[in-house]
This record gives sequence, C-alpha cells and structure tokens, in this order.
Amino acid sequence: MHKLLLGLVTALYLLALPAYGQEAAAKPVAEVLAQDLREEVLRFEATVKDMFGRQETKPVPVTVYRPKGDGPFPLFVFNHGRAVEAKRAQQGRYRPESVARYLVAKGFVVMVPTRIGYWETYGGFDPEFSGCRGIEPMSIAASDQVLATVTFARSLPYVDTSRWLVGGVSVGGLTSVATVGRAPEGLIGGINFSGGTGGNPDTNPGKPCNPSATTQYLGSITKNAKVPMVWLYWENDKFWGSDIPKLWFQTWQDGGGQAQFAGLGAVGEDGHGGVNLDMGRWLPVVDQFLQTLGFDAPAIVQIPPPSSFAAIADLGAVPVGAAGKAAYPRFLEMPVPRAFAVSSKGGFGFARGDYAAGRALGNCQRFGNPCKLYAVDEDVVYKP
Repeated sequence: MHKLLLGLVTALYLLALPAYGQEAAAKPVAEVLAQDLREEVLRFEATVKDMFGRQETKPVPVTVYRPKGDGPFPLFVFNHGRAVEAKRAQQGRYRPESVARYLVAKGFVVMVPTRIGYWETYGGFDPEFSGCRGIEPMSIAASDQVLATVTFARSLPYVDTSRWLVGGVSVGGLTSVATVGRAPEGLIGGINFSGGTGGNPDTNPGKPCNPSATTQYLGSITKNAKVPMVWLYWENDKFWGSDIPKLWFQTWQDGGGQAQFAGLGAVGEDGHGGVNLDMGRWLPVVDQFLQTLGFDAPAIVQIPPPSSFAAIADLGAVPVGAAGKAAYPRFLEMPVPRAFAVSSKGGFGFARGDYAAGRALGNCQRFGNPCKLYAVDEDVVYKP
C-alpha cells in the first residue's frame, strides 16, 4: 500500500509540472486519466468525404469529461486544431483538460473527438486537406464529425443533446463556425478560439495562404446561422495575424451571423495558443457568454485571501506527504504567478504562469480527491 501511494503521489508530481516548460522536456510517462473529470476514451464510426470526393468510414476516438452525478447534462463538443504538415504525424489524442475542467464545472459533459486523419487514423486519408483552395470540403468533413459526435452522444444516458454547444481552437474553431452555419437541431451557441485555416507560423508568420477562400466560405454559410457565438483572437497570432480574423468576423456579421468579437492583446511568443496561454483573460469573456445562455454556475477559480496559517517558506507546515515536501521548495523557486494546492489525502499539485490557481487545483485533484489552494504567489491562503 505504501508503494502504491508513493507511486500515485510521484505521478501526481509529474502531472503538476507546467504544460509549457518542464513537462515538455520530461520523459514520456504512462497516461493517467483525470479521475475527478471521469475522463474516458470512447469510439464511434463516422463517414466523411475529402475534397476529391473520396469517402471512407473510420473510427473516431472521443475523449469524454463529465460532472459527478447521473445527469443528463448538456453537451459541449470541443474541437482540436491542425498541426502544420511536418508535425501532423506526432499529433496525438487531444486532451484540453484545463478547458474541459472549466466547462465541466459549468455543468457540461465535454466530448472531444480526435477527428479522422489524426492520431489513430493518421495517414492515407486526410479529409481536411484543402491544398489552400476552397475550404468547404474540409469544413464539412470536420463538422460532419461534430454532428456524428452528437448523434453518438444521444446513446449515452448522461447526455442531454437537446441543449448543446460547439467550440474549438484553430481549425477546430473554424469547425465550430462551420457547424453553427449548418444550424443543427439542439445547438444553442458556439465558441471560436483562433479559428481559421492555411496558416504556417514557421514559414509565413501572420500570412495564411488564400485567406479569401475562408472569407468566401464564411460569407456563404452565415445566412444559415441561428445561434450566437463568441470569437476570440489574440493580437500576436502567428497563423493569421491580427487583421485577417477581423475581416472574417465582419463577413460573418454582415451576412447576418450573431457573434461577439473579443480581440485580446499579445500573449507569449504566439497568440495562436491563447486558449492555453491566456485563460485568465478569456475565461471572463466566455463565462459572460455562457451566462447569457443560462449557464451561470460559478466555475472560475477564485483566490482566497492570505491566511495566518503559516509563513510561505515553512516547509513543515505544508500538509503533504514526502513527495510533496520534496516538491514544495521547487515551487518556492518559481517566479510568480504561481500556486500550490494540497489534497485531503496528502497529495499536491502546482502550476506557474497564466491561471496558475486553477491549473494547480486541477493538477492536484486529478486522482479524485478534494483539493484546496495552499499558497498563491507570495502568500499562504490555506485554512484547515
């Protein structure tokens, strides 16, 4: 039992490393599902066509995150992006855990399809290849898989498909717009993070190929859209730049689409990753949007005021096991913003950078135990 506990705590420590930094350099470890989100991977078959008219049926793995309880819960289908050609073979199962954690707290079942042409189905058949020409075939193929996900969700007793939303990032953001443009039954809103196609930040930063094809496509479907959206883009997006997304949005609005454009300032080296790098700024925008649709459960992590429990450097006061005691000094060496969380079973999680408090809590409670913030920035906020 002691060895098992130590192994779990060690795995938790590895998961607590920040997504952009130490974790990326760590050796691969066995995948650990987020128990508190009831994470699982299911599969269903979908049939899609590519731009040449070739049709194939393949299995679609879908990652599911859901709240506690039996439901049924409203559905949120979240869609991944498309890596540049040189990196697509390494594009594995998409796990937007931080986004899913927020949406589950809002009361959604979150389903994340890893579309055909990625991960398990990579190679041979790529229904999202566009050759930088017309993007309608790729958009239909991607949104067909959103609709297939909803159809599959109807077979799950804990999902209420009479109320569902669609969202995604990059090509997944374009997929969400394309889905809204098809006005499917039960859809009540959409969220587009950095949506588009044709970008290559390495060779042509800020200059996607044939952006007018996207403009033309959006103009052709916006008249069909019936539900509101929010579009979020960052100033230093190296895939599309700052001006092209505004043109796409104007085209959508001019054609009758209901949407709000949230232009956010530069973040990191490439704002295209703002969905992960800038949660602190986009969460309030999305939260307000969801509130207008009736989803008002509090889901953004709030930082408690400083407590008098202990001095921040007092290692002996931190209520964690041996692995946590070993990790806490590393946390103290991190620059702010930073956060350290502890569980009711002696586990821990920590994070630095954007939305550190929310990420630290998420890292801590992945094994299903309740967690509380212990320290944030320079202050202990823990109360037993």
